[in-house]
Amino acid sequence: MRMPRLSSLLASVCLLLGLASHHAPATAGRSCEAKALTAQDFGLGMQLAQRTAQALDGSGAQVVLLARAGQDLQKYGLHYSHLGVAYKDDSGAWRVVHKLNQCGTARASIYRQGLGEFFLDDMWRYEAAYAVPAPEVQARLLDLLKGPRAQLLRLNQPAYSVVSYAWGQKYQQSNQWVIETLAMAMEPSGASERARAQAWLQFKGYEPSTIRLGPLTRLGGRITAANVAFDDHPNEKRFSDRIETVTVDSVFVWLTRSGMAAKPVALQL
Repeated sequence: MRMPRLSSLLASVCLLLGLASHHAPATAGRSCEAKALTAQDFGLGMQLAQRTAQALDGSGAQVVLLARAGQDLQKYGLHYSHLGVAYKDDSGAWRVVHKLNQCGTARASIYRQGLGEFFLDDMWRYEAAYAVPAPEVQARLLDLLKGPRAQLLRLNQPAYSVVSYAWGQKYQQSNQWVIETLAMAMEPSGASERARAQAWLQFKGYEPSTIRLGPLTRLGGRITAANVAFDDHPNEKRFSDRIETVTVDSVFVWLTRSGMAAKPVALQL
């Protein structure tokens, strides 16, 4: 992927800032703090997009699971914050399909973006990681990604919580949508509902991350953020400070362990 000239970069920055003034910013895997996009952030995001495109082209894959590090989650023992499904379209360009939360709300939608848009965010660390699925998994995901949009949206639950319970259906966060959609792609006739997709994931051995959050942290998050809710978690787990949710790290571990994908490859600037 060739880098656009500076004039094109500046035009793109103006376009992005113009759009941001008319629409609520969409985000996942990063904070929702209001922060202007700087020229340095833009340049670093585009550099990471270029490096990622080159790596994906060199992998020989048609579909990968692509992660970014939009938040500092080290205190929870986590490395990456947000996961999407990247695929090579008919023109040879890489596109990313992922779920994004509208900042300040408890709603989310599915977006299809280029790599540049995927990394033009308030990144905590300019690092990406991708896992190449097995050929059969790639083929099934590609059929879904290039098929009718209605099918791609079938398992999307607009009600969003960043810490949604891994086995619940009241809310759905971004990483959760990815693996539930993966389940549907692998078992299209049997995993056409969220509960069935989750049953397939359990059958295949997926294990969510358990995040330790004390009552004050949980209470503060629920009061101050519309996109944080804990009421879908079982009481016996929630009141013992065990929040089970879908994380990028747990998905990568599962994909490798199950043989559904190769070990993730990290990319840094």
